[in-house]
Amino acid sequence: MDTSTLDPRRWWALGALVASMLTLGFDMTILNVALPTMAADLGATTGQQQWMADAYVVVFAALMLPAGLLGDRFGRRLMLITGLGIFLAGSLVGALAGDVSAVIAARAVMGVGAALVTPLALSVLPSLFGADERAKAVGIVSAASALGLPLGPIIGGWLLNHFWWGSVFLVNVPMAAVGIAACVFLLPETRDPASPKVDTVATALTATGLGTLVYGIIEAPVRGWADPLVLAALAAAVVLITALVLRERRAERPMLDMTLLTHRGFLFNTIAATLVMFVLTGLLFVLPPYLQAVLGHDAFGTGVRLLPMMGGILVASRTAPQAAARFGGRATVSAGLVVLAFAALLGSRTTIDSGYGFTALWLAITGLGFGFSLMPAMSNALGTLPRDRAASGSGLLMTLRQVGGAIGIALLGSLLAATFRDRLDVTGLPARVADTAGESVVAAHTVAKKTGSADLLTSANSAYVHGMGVVLLVCGIAAIVAALLAAAFLPGTRKADDAADAPDMAAEQADARQ
Repeated sequence: MDTSTLDPRRWWALGALVASMLTLGFDMTILNVALPTMAADLGATTGQQQWMADAYVVVFAALMLPAGLLGDRFGRRLMLITGLGIFLAGSLVGALAGDVSAVIAARAVMGVGAALVTPLALSVLPSLFGADERAKAVGIVSAASALGLPLGPIIGGWLLNHFWWGSVFLVNVPMAAVGIAACVFLLPETRDPASPKVDTVATALTATGLGTLVYGIIEAPVRGWADPLVLAALAAAVVLITALVLRERRAERPMLDMTLLTHRGFLFNTIAATLVMFVLTGLLFVLPPYLQAVLGHDAFGTGVRLLPMMGGILVASRTAPQAAARFGGRATVSAGLVVLAFAALLGSRTTIDSGYGFTALWLAITGLGFGFSLMPAMSNALGTLPRDRAASGSGLLMTLRQVGGAIGIALLGSLLAATFRDRLDVTGLPARVADTAGESVVAAHTVAKKTGSADLLTSANSAYVHGMGVVLLVCGIAAIVAALLAAAFLPGTRKADDAADAPDMAAEQADARQ
């Protein structure tokens, strides 16, 4: 593409996309540091905190693919502006919410907006930039999203130290407004009328199946895994997700292209990326209460103390591409997963007397493992696909990553809640007070202060650290399993990858001719 024919406003337009992705980036992590404060002010149980985090992720994952298709058909700029508007409205509702249900509803609305913005922010780049500039533009947008992750806890912590918890939602409003204005004035409209139509049935099956699965996992520790409602929810999730897969396999132009998973390189790189997100989101859910409630840091201090992990990610982001080029994707991803497993297993040895220094050590190692496993896995997954299927492959990869994150919060949060409740010593407390203390470590601290029980405070801290250790042990095992799968099944080089996928692609082409 001749650069003389490109829109002269393209770099300003890129600024609009950077503002949008930066907002979404720090909103992914800003709530984690606010959850302990919100739990105390709203009386939220661990399960309700899981829903505050997961409502956003579940809706995000369910709607990302249809949102991208809506942009292709009706205009990417229009859908970007619409998505930012919905995100802004959800943020306002969250800032003004007075109870847990309103916060969960606001997070779900924000998930709708984020689902519109994320795929479209990347899909407009090919129409704005030529091949020689596109890689740089993609890198800038991706860096904006990544930069938001460490900014989230720091900004959120500073806001919580100076304002009420609703400020972590309100901060999105001016950022989203700037993004909307920039899109209106700087971004040209693009569309692809030939894209597949949005399958409303498949979208409904995705949302209900994923939502029902997360509901069952979150409710299980409270009701019991054998509870009829929990069993019914899990069974319904299996039925709905199975129906989705069967429908998409029969569709002539599927919204969720399952045939992409027949490419060995794409499949196992995607599994690796999904398991990494499972580990990371679960870890970010359990860590802030430890830093705030157990170690006694304020919200801003908690955000700052998450920086060693971000530092590890930044180091890995600069060195992982060179490692992948020199040693191959299989070796790099496998090594990153082994480092991640080591960090989680090291973190599982945390005791009540460990202090922050030990935590900072395994957090930094976690960041290194995350960077060396996720980034090459995503790049290699998309690199295995033909060009005409890169868009659908990117959508499927991002969707499965979000699903991994949602299940990570649900499953690991539920494991933490069950372990904490079983370990907490509530001897001598009235039944109702004991139930309240068992809801979360924040609730136990509140009860301990009201009753003046130093023993309950000590027991709550010990029970939470034990529960966090169990969660990190599971994370370490998940990372080891992912490392073994990567070492066994990932192609070692791009040529090997192409050779492995060639029979699948040839078979697909033969089927198409028939």
